[in-house]
Amino acid sequence: MTMKQLNWILPYLLWATGTCTLRAQTPARNQPAFVAQAANAVSQPRSGETDSTLSAQREKRALQVLFKSLQSHVVSVADAMPADKYGFAPTDGEFKGVRTFGQQLKHLAATNHILAAAALGEEPPADAGDETGPETVRTKAEILDYLNSSFAHLSKAVDAIGDSSIAVRPSPISPLSATTVTRLSLIVEALVHTYDHYGQMVEYLRMNGVVPPASRP
Repeated sequence: MTMKQLNWILPYLLWATGTCTLRAQTPARNQPAFVAQAANAVSQPRSGETDSTLSAQREKRALQVLFKSLQSHVVSVADAMPADKYGFAPTDGEFKGVRTFGQQLKHLAATNHILAAAALGEEPPADAGDETGPETVRTKAEILDYLNSSFAHLSKAVDAIGDSSIAVRPSPISPLSATTVTRLSLIVEALVHTYDHYGQMVEYLRMNGVVPPASRP
């Protein structure tokens, strides 16, 4: 899936947000400690916080919770798939031309880089290609490094929420125009896109007899 196809971004986001809220009410068996701690911090105003800064700070902290949770899940799935299965793609059914497991990760990471760059007012990375990622990144180790670097880039964009000194620019892979784009919207777009591919990668793992880390006891 390309970012241009994400016309359903708002309803999906509303669903995802509701799901995250429900999960927050019931502690997950394998929820990372830092996610629970960050979730608690969302509703706790910091000392010296005023009405003028409260909204931006809460947006930032809420996005940090979702971001860290999603990053943990995606990286764990990427690490769980054996290296010799990174070239796997389903063949039983209507799967002609779909991305392999490794290609999905590269696409996800490239999109993170492109949207993070726009959120930070940067030029899109030249090696991101048409959302495919660098041709030279091929092995599991290389793809994991590229994936982690994309999350680090996106994390910088999250940290910049509320900082008016950093410019925001539209991205050619986003449906948002120059008059409607915001830093928060680009970050949300990246998270929604990542959730989509996380679901697909979970299925790829199960097709290869691997239980996704988030589903393990």
